[in-house]
Amino acid sequence: MTHPAYTTLPSWPRAYPASGAAATLKSFNEDFVVTELPLQLPSGAGEHVWLDVEKNGANTAFVAERLAEAAGVQTWDVGYAGLKDRHAITRQWFSLYLPKGETPDLTQLQHPEFKVLSQSRHVKKLRPGDLRGNHFRILLREVTGGREAIEANLRAVVAQGVPNYFGAQRFGHDGGNVEQGRAMLAREIRVRNPKKKGIYLSAVRSFVFNEVLGLRIQQGLWGQTLPGDVMDAAGRPTGPLWGRGRVTTTDEAQTLENGVAARHATLCDGMEHAGLDQERRALVAHPADLAWDWPQADQLVLSFSLPAGTYATSVLSEIVATTEPDRQEEPEAPAE
Repeated sequence: MTHPAYTTLPSWPRAYPASGAAATLKSFNEDFVVTELPLQLPSGAGEHVWLDVEKNGANTAFVAERLAEAAGVQTWDVGYAGLKDRHAITRQWFSLYLPKGETPDLTQLQHPEFKVLSQSRHVKKLRPGDLRGNHFRILLREVTGGREAIEANLRAVVAQGVPNYFGAQRFGHDGGNVEQGRAMLAREIRVRNPKKKGIYLSAVRSFVFNEVLGLRIQQGLWGQTLPGDVMDAAGRPTGPLWGRGRVTTTDEAQTLENGVAARHATLCDGMEHAGLDQERRALVAHPADLAWDWPQADQLVLSFSLPAGTYATSVLSEIVATTEPDRQEEPEAPAE
């Protein structure tokens, strides 16, 4: 069986009927405000200095490099829990490994795109995923469409959550990371850079998860459990993050997941041989404390929190179709 190249991402189905509304997202950085919800706060003692940083128009890797320069350390001595949007105002924690000598006061650092709000020592480095989640405050401008339809979908999201799709940023520019991952797993290209290899594997794994979730919604299974589903601790059905070993679902759920795997055999077989282990991810995400307001007739403000690993775009896409201003630039990537 041959498989097509993954040169474009599919348009995965949504849970709720389209509201017919449209809006502009991120007209200005202050329209998209993200505040990291940390797992813990610094204790005040230890070999690492934790920095509470607010950035405006800079990506996470860029800020990490500037902090390393200011502190006189290597970039690999800088830690952070997750990447944050560039075209936004975001607040997140960074850590610096500074076990000896005087502690530089980085709150005095002057930079037009970020500022250090506070700093304190702690016993450990920040690692990717070391966060509870993120809080979002999003201003949508030039909103068109009926307010009733928009608010009906907002109420549906409050009641039932949203599909826990991986966001487009996971897949790279125009989804290119999935095709690069396929070519790598098919041994058509050799990827020596371990970070790039990890990015490609992550994109492929996320793609297969989205395919499973999209098929369930397409088959009218949104908000339902299937015989044989694996539930998480919160009682939500889960989908596969592909890897070695059999899927842990049974019955109808296993049949559906294996059918997706058969369609994407190059990806799934390759992930198994790459050494990834089977994991599970909730199919539903529930934004906490979702609230909305209309400061003007054509402006909608949304605020909500999401757990780590879930995407604000999954919430927005169920409410309104958004477009962003054209920007000619490379997408954000982790620091090398």
